[in-house]
Amino acid sequence: MKINPFRLLCITGLFAIFSSTISKSPVLPFFASHLGAAPSGVGVIAAVSALTGIIVSIPAGMFSDRFGRKKMLIFAAIIFATAPFLYLLVTQLWQLAVIRFYHGFATAVFMPVAMALVSDLFHKERGEKLGWFSTSTLAGRFLAPLAGGSIIGAIVFNPGLSYRLVYLVCGAAGLIVLVLAFRIKESFSLSGERSGPSSSRPLKGGAKRGWKETLDGFRDILSSRRILITSIVEAAILFAYGTFETFLPLYALQSGLSAYKIGIFLSIQVITLALTKPLMGRFSDRHGRKPQILAGALTGAFCIGSFGLFRSFIPLLALSILFGLSLSVVTAATSAFIADLSRKETHGSAMGVLGSIMDIGHTTGPLVSGIIAGYFGFEKAFIFSSALLGAIAVLFFIGVMRDRQS
Repeated sequence: MKINPFRLLCITGLFAIFSSTISKSPVLPFFASHLGAAPSGVGVIAAVSALTGIIVSIPAGMFSDRFGRKKMLIFAAIIFATAPFLYLLVTQLWQLAVIRFYHGFATAVFMPVAMALVSDLFHKERGEKLGWFSTSTLAGRFLAPLAGGSIIGAIVFNPGLSYRLVYLVCGAAGLIVLVLAFRIKESFSLSGERSGPSSSRPLKGGAKRGWKETLDGFRDILSSRRILITSIVEAAILFAYGTFETFLPLYALQSGLSAYKIGIFLSIQVITLALTKPLMGRFSDRHGRKPQILAGALTGAFCIGSFGLFRSFIPLLALSILFGLSLSVVTAATSAFIADLSRKETHGSAMGVLGSIMDIGHTTGPLVSGIIAGYFGFEKAFIFSSALLGAIAVLFFIGVMRDRQS
């Protein structure tokens, strides 16, 4: 059966992120504890794959500029297809850490390269198409914990068996990713969309480019103040999101809310993000990216700072929805804006830089906010995230919006 090429890429993204997420949520903390890890050890194991993302995203993007997008997607797919089965052999914590590091390569390579491919192929509809691709990956991220939790709950009498069954499902999804990756095309046209003067030619992703051209392109990306500041905006709102997803449940529990209601906060936020991101991407295509990024960042700063002012269900639910919307408004425009600011031949490097910087923000959010919450309380952690995001929004206004070249 012939599948629309862009939809094929989105379906591949869904299974890829489903496979990646089910390997850690909610099974990873349970599996690590089953192997004898203390809470601090569980935290270290959980952070290993995030570290991989920070390290690998930039080289992955550069390699896709040099060798082609499809080759790097297949490389990521091989890891998606092999890593899950290695978990079945784990008997010690250090083995789990090594496999988490290896498995982290898959997402760290796949996401920036796939986003670069979408950016290559679309111009007028770039924001909307990136939004749809992101929504497909969010669907995988949403479904994975439900599937993993159901398996663990159904075989609660035998934890060892349930963990292994989760990783078998993870491996099956990874094998699907591998099959689909071989079918992905590096050049196609939809609805008359053109990605630029060279869009009628198959994208070779740098196959004819030497390392000198690739490195020169990467230096151009690093020297672009607008690209770096825009990436920092996304890192700042993901810093706030990391604070939200880690400490709002604890704050709500402390406020007397049930685990069921806390689950609603987290789920509604993801649903809001998934449903609105293509719309926000289309809005940025038609009305401009910069005002949208600024408005979303300021709204997000307001939301994260306001969580500590309320302790009842309805206000916290409303703030969760609005914060999900602000996250959608920002992230639907940032990746498209960075693609706009870079050349087609350097989209991989640009998305790699974005991926690495945003991973730093997402990873440091819970760490820094955890220290603040431990000394000063959850409310101060929310306020700090708000102040940081607000300050970065001001930096974006001064460094990008008022820059005549942008």
